[in-house]
Amino acid sequence: MAAAIETKSLTKTYKLRNGKVNVVDKLDLYVEEGEIFGFLGPNGAGKTTTIKMLLGIIYPTSGEAKVLGKEAGDINTHRIISYLPEKPYYYEYMTGMEILKFYGSLFGINDPAKFQSLLERVNLAGDAGKPISAYSKGMQQRIGLAQSLLNDPRLLFLDEPTGGLDPIAHIEIRDLILQFREEGKTVFISSHALSDVERICDRVAIINKGVIARQGKLDELLRGGRIEVIADQVPADFPAKLKDLRVTSSYNNARLILDIDEEEDVNGVLDSLRSAKAHIVSVIPRRKKLEDLFLETVKNVSEKRTTTMSGAAQ
Repeated sequence: MAAAIETKSLTKTYKLRNGKVNVVDKLDLYVEEGEIFGFLGPNGAGKTTTIKMLLGIIYPTSGEAKVLGKEAGDINTHRIISYLPEKPYYYEYMTGMEILKFYGSLFGINDPAKFQSLLERVNLAGDAGKPISAYSKGMQQRIGLAQSLLNDPRLLFLDEPTGGLDPIAHIEIRDLILQFREEGKTVFISSHALSDVERICDRVAIINKGVIARQGKLDELLRGGRIEVIADQVPADFPAKLKDLRVTSSYNNARLILDIDEEEDVNGVLDSLRSAKAHIVSVIPRRKKLEDLFLETVKNVSEKRTTTMSGAAQ
């Protein structure tokens, strides 16, 4: 699969009065074409700076970044990408239709049928004549998505696309993003809405302190959790045989519920249950939650940074 975004040792350094700081530090990022990619990190992690470098708004101090096969900031590439910031600004006196006409003119587009089609797609056709000042947060987000589709982009950058939305608007935006993938578009999402990312993204990267701490397919990153085993007709003395394993158990009326670390010999436990004439009801893998992975990753990076700084000070 071709790369929609690829960076190598991408670094952005800012000078301070008493030194300098690497806001983004030797970042290696890979985003495949046609996928939804989640870019995660706490506030101040370097997400916005990275996006600005990918868009060519600011230049890196060192390293390289390619977007759709061209150097980041390439003029021709700008014609086939779109960016929707977290808080887009629109002239409040303009209507939804006028917004699309205005931004369409920047691409040389004057196609009323296209504007109408985009408004229908984001469920704003009935509100096309209303001023933006009368739009709710969700409606403004939807007109932003319509605007971002004017040039039929191959790659969309979306910054907090579901932030601050009510549940219905939340679902509508999420469904639109899934449609983009079905159309073969690449979607790069920077978001704190981890439940959305877990639901719709194919791959993710977690950045903290300017460094990529985790990156890969979401299914693979969340693998390696625990396995729940439920068995009936289990002898009363059986749980004691598991005391040396990383297993938690609940036993009541001959029913045994086990929570087993995936690295343990699960098949061995199942064989032991069968040998004890127990009836195995279910074996269910419990994958990690993205929220748990995120917190664990951010904590590990922070601890490593603290340890490194302490060592340097000694």
